[in-house]
Formats: sequence, C-alpha cells, structure tokens
Amino acid sequence: MRAFVIWCVPLAQGRKVIDRCNLTILFEPGQEDLAEFLAAQQVEIVASLPCYSLENVDKQRGKGTFDKSIAALQKLNALGYGQPGSGLTLNLVFNPQGATLPPDQTALQADYQRELFEHFGIVFNQLFAITNMPIQRFGSMLVSKGQFNDYLRLLKENFAAANLDTVMCRNLVSVDWQGFLYDCDFNQQLELAIPGQGRPHLRDLLLQDLQGHPINVAGHCFGCTAGQGSSCGGALKEENAAA
Repeated sequence: MRAFVIWCVPLAQGRKVIDRCNLTILFEPGQEDLAEFLAAQQVEIVASLPCYSLENVDKQRGKGTFDKSIAALQKLNALGYGQPGSGLTLNLVFNPQGATLPPDQTALQADYQRELFEHFGIVFNQLFAITNMPIQRFGSMLVSKGQFNDYLRLLKENFAAANLDTVMCRNLVSVDWQGFLYDCDFNQQLELAIPGQGRPHLRDLLLQDLQGHPINVAGHCFGCTAGQGSSCGGALKEENAAA
C-alpha cells in the first residue's frame, strides 16, 4: 500500500489522495509508523467512528475499540491532522447502528466536535453521515432479524428526487483490484459491472468518455437517495442546497 501511495501522490496534480482508515490499525504490529507516513505524504484521512461514546462504539465494534480509536485520533492530531492551517485533513464517518436513516449531518457534526474536544481534546474537519446499504453483512443482518423488507420500505418512502443530481455514480467510478469498472463501491460488492459490451476496464477510460453512460441501478440505490442523501462524502443535502 505504501509504495502505491508514494506512486500516486506525485501524479495527483491537485487531486486528493485519500486513505479510508481503520483507526485501530495504527497500533497493529508493523503499522506503528503508518500515521507518520500518511502525514509525510500529505494524504487525507477518512476514519470511521460510529459514535463519540465508549458504550456505543464497543457494542458495535468490540471491547477496547473506542479507547484505541481515541488514542489514534489524538496521535493524528499531534501530527497536525485536523488542525487549522496544517493542510492535513481528518474527516470522520458515522453510520447508524441499526435499520434507521442517519440524523442531520450538520447537527451531528456539531455534537461530535463538542464531545470529542471537551472530553479528549480531539479536533477534526468534517463528519460524513452515511446511510447503511441493505447489502452484504448489513443486508444479512437485516434478513436474520426479519427487518430487510421494512428497511427497504423506509428507504423508498424517504426517496428525495433532488438527490439524483449529486449521487456519486454520476461523477465517480469504482475500480476493483483487476481494473474492472463499476458505478459505485456498492455495485462492485454486488459484482454489478458498468453496463456495456464485455466488462468495462480501467484501460477503456483512455478510449471512451463515460459521461452520459447508462448507470447500473438496483433496489439498494434507494440508500443513496433517501432523506438527506448519502455518498462517500456524506450527506448530499448540503450539495443540493449549494447547487
């Protein structure tokens, strides 16, 4: 991974190089200097922290996860991440614990910033509130609890057409380890390739423009369009208001 980052950074040419970071990995054997490496390469960090309370985080991620996550955030802050004027961006990610839509992202970000600073001295740039998609592990959990159809109904009943303008599949593609293209990360998990002859590949982007190309959609897409909307950058509501 480090060699790939070193290769990407000079080629970014003003674009962001982002590491979607599991905070606890910073203390795994062999990764003790990972935070320093990312800071030296000016890599933006997006890290998952499902709540600002120990009880909720450990319940969702396992005992000890919260304390390790807090220690990791404090380490990143000490390196300049999240600090004004440092140029090192630190964003956090929130996902609901159950079959509900995320609360308002702006209000939740204010709660996170207040609680993390007052109790742990932690600062960060933005909070991304992301809707849980009814696929893979979360989808299986919904099925096992008999909540799958109810959750899909919730997503459909909260569909907001304005979110269609800024969903991530309109301006991003997802690339798997072999270079094959998908409209989003979720379609990649479901192996729903970009429509077209054969399987569109990264090399095809040199030969064709995907602007206006059909997008592969299914029932899980309501997860991105419900309520305030959801993307890899959090809620779409603010983007729609600014458009």
